[in-house]
Amino acid sequence: MRIPYEPTDRRALFRSTFGQWMENAMERAEQRVVTKRYQRPPGALPEVGFLAACTRCGLCAEPCPPKAIRLATSEGGLAAGTPFIDSNIQPCTVCPDMPCVKACPTGALTLPSAGWTGYRLATLELVPERCVTFKGQTCRVCADACPVGASALAMDEDGHPVIKAEGCVGCGVCVRACITSPSSYQLTPREA
Repeated sequence: MRIPYEPTDRRALFRSTFGQWMENAMERAEQRVVTKRYQRPPGALPEVGFLAACTRCGLCAEPCPPKAIRLATSEGGLAAGTPFIDSNIQPCTVCPDMPCVKACPTGALTLPSAGWTGYRLATLELVPERCVTFKGQTCRVCADACPVGASALAMDEDGHPVIKAEGCVGCGVCVRACITSPSSYQLTPREA
């Protein structure tokens, strides 16, 4: 028995197939364009949009109080000249007013509507096998250094650090402050 088809079903099938094909094509293009993930300054657009909007003027780096914003070298390919943060050298210190964003003339950096609340620069992970507190040593350097405070990084009753994802902005201050080498923390730049 032949089942009649509805034109809308065929259109829906075409749209979903075409949409999926476009999404896959965009992912492949982004993988070719974005060869390295950088931790961008606060308010950065998704990576491909950021690369298109950023004029590489460096104005965002000038008002940064800790001088955390660096500019990618020519080895960065299409990202050359764009601002990024290397938390191992100097992390973002979570300035309440985000002067770097306000200095951006192009909109490549835009002030998040809720400021730091709910915003992430990167994802932070603890590597317990590196952390001295899991080896019986007392340490709270990371928690004391965190500019957000206990709502982002605290110590549990056993003296181990606990990352609170809902409060952590991924600034990297704990990565730099950590007494272990390599650091007991790893940052992964946010995905667009």
